Amino acid sequence: MAEKRKLFEEVGDAPKPQATAAGVIDRGRTYARGAIRLWLMLLFALVVVMISVGGLTRLTDSGLSITEWAPVSGALPPMSAEAWDAEFEKYRAIPEYQLQNKGMSLSEFKVIYWWEWGHRQLGRVIGLVWALGFFGFLLLRKIPPGWTGRLLLLGVLGGAQGAIGWWMVSSGLTGTMLDVASYRLATHLGLAFVILGFIAWYTFALGREERDLMQARRSGERALFGMGTGLMHFAFLQILLGALVAGIDAGRTYTDWPLMAGQFFPAYAFELEPVWRNFFEDEGLVQFMHRMAGYLLFLFGIGVWMRSRRSPNGSTRFAFNAVFAMLIVQMVLGVVTVLYAAPLHIAIVHQLGAVVLWVLILRARFLARYPLTQSIRG
Repeated sequence: MAEKRKLFEEVGDAPKPQATAAGVIDRGRTYARGAIRLWLMLLFALVVVMISVGGLTRLTDSGLSITEWAPVSGALPPMSAEAWDAEFEKYRAIPEYQLQNKGMSLSEFKVIYWWEWGHRQLGRVIGLVWALGFFGFLLLRKIPPGWTGRLLLLGVLGGAQGAIGWWMVSSGLTGTMLDVASYRLATHLGLAFVILGFIAWYTFALGREERDLMQARRSGERALFGMGTGLMHFAFLQILLGALVAGIDAGRTYTDWPLMAGQFFPAYAFELEPVWRNFFEDEGLVQFMHRMAGYLLFLFGIGVWMRSRRSPNGSTRFAFNAVFAMLIVQMVLGVVTVLYAAPLHIAIVHQLGAVVLWVLILRARFLARYPLTQSIRG
């Protein structure tokens, strides 16, 4: 017969219940979320540098200096005078040399060669860093559940980026092309921003526990998240248009603002045949599209910012404040780039501004979906 408990028995004397086993989400803490996040941050920094070096390679007209795609053997630059002469001879056979740079000396060729070689070498470094990190964490079984496919996707996209890079370069090696095809350049840059976006989003997600994200999503702001998604897509379109501008050096024509050669719409647009080529190759029309899209993006950004002011979460409001501030900075940089005919240093700052704006939009969108916990007073 069970012993009766005393009326005034101390509660502390009662046997304590055993702790329940940790669930799947709790067990996720044993995985290397922090180490993977640091690895992603390194990849993020390398991709940003890659975008900058790629932009400088384009602005210095260096992208066609290496006329072959050799992912393995191309890692070594020319090591002798004979090897340099052979590379220079290959460059002399392409239209850019024959129609634009005829008479270039070997020392001048080496300058543009090193730019393109450094660009490709950095791509190899990024691939190596990804492979060492991914397969290292995979072998150690430190990748959290559900993350293997996401991290593998980064490697697949990186490999595709290398192939698209050569597809871009090959467009300028034949015919009468003096530069790479602008739409291929836009594809190449666009994929770089997609990769950067995935890395940033994964870094944000790994910075918080899975159970925290699941709880935060219940209080997410669906309308604001949707507007943030729209802003993200709009900004991506503007980035692609900026790549078209860079691809045909349209930023170095029509260097007045707010008009274009004294007119709202550029003269002599739609002169190329067939008509669709004008949207990719006509300097005036491409710059006009970039300008108009910039104005519309700014107006839409104002609307998103005003909607974010009604958010009950202070961190979310601050994130959208940062987006709006950077949107203003980027628009000013765009105008300055036009007025000074896209000099090297201003143009690259404008491109880096696009990177900062892109990441800030992603951050604000992430917080709209997964708001940070705050006190009732906050």
